[in-house]
Amino acid sequence: MSKIERQRGTRAIALIHRQETLSLLGFPLMRYIDINDSEALLRAIKLTDDDMPIDLILHTPGGLVLAAEQIAAAIRRHKAKVTVFVPHYAMSGGTLIALAADEIVMDENAVLGPVDPQLGQHPAASLLKVLQSKPIQEVDDQTIILADMAEKALRQVKATVVRLLEDRMDAEKAERVAHLLSSGTWTHDYPISVDQARELGLPVRTDMPHEVYQLMNLYPQAAQRRPSVEYVPLPYHPQERRDTQKRSRME
Repeated sequence: MSKIERQRGTRAIALIHRQETLSLLGFPLMRYIDINDSEALLRAIKLTDDDMPIDLILHTPGGLVLAAEQIAAAIRRHKAKVTVFVPHYAMSGGTLIALAADEIVMDENAVLGPVDPQLGQHPAASLLKVLQSKPIQEVDDQTIILADMAEKALRQVKATVVRLLEDRMDAEKAERVAHLLSSGTWTHDYPISVDQARELGLPVRTDMPHEVYQLMNLYPQAAQRRPSVEYVPLPYHPQERRDTQKRSRME
């Protein structure tokens, strides 16, 4: 990570979840974006000067909406450029975070995913379809309650996506893209490729630095716990980074 910082003059942060297990139509997770991740990542951003660019290496199947929205909001508020690197995948809440960045750098084969909320084992959009397809008298109380929660969750996530996109594209397109990503158009593990992300109007590039792949090699699938957010825990200022880069070149 220090090598990435020296070469690019940025604060590098890694949000990496390597102990994942995937199912066909969803993500039963061993590791995911949680409140501990958002707390650590917000702290990293707080320790970064306003005019210091940030590079976020992102590899995650998603996680808690609250945690992902906190991270996305903090990225959006950072005044300097924020670049998200997706070497393999950033699904669900990971995609929500990527949408907040000024630029997304993806491997040519990397994917993003839909951000439609899930209520336990059930997609929010599918719960609403239950009420639409059956007379209300035939629907049990628990399903009605879940459907009410699902409607609120869908509305909230869509509003978040619109806020993240509205200064990158016109209001009508932001609304359309937000609906596509959050309304259950696809299954929750649908892979959004580089080409499709560009078609949606996302600022995607594919010139992934080799150092990002090297960093991923340090995170093998393993049983032991390790921090999923890492950064150098010191305040960063642009002049200090320029001095460090100059010394590195002299050496």
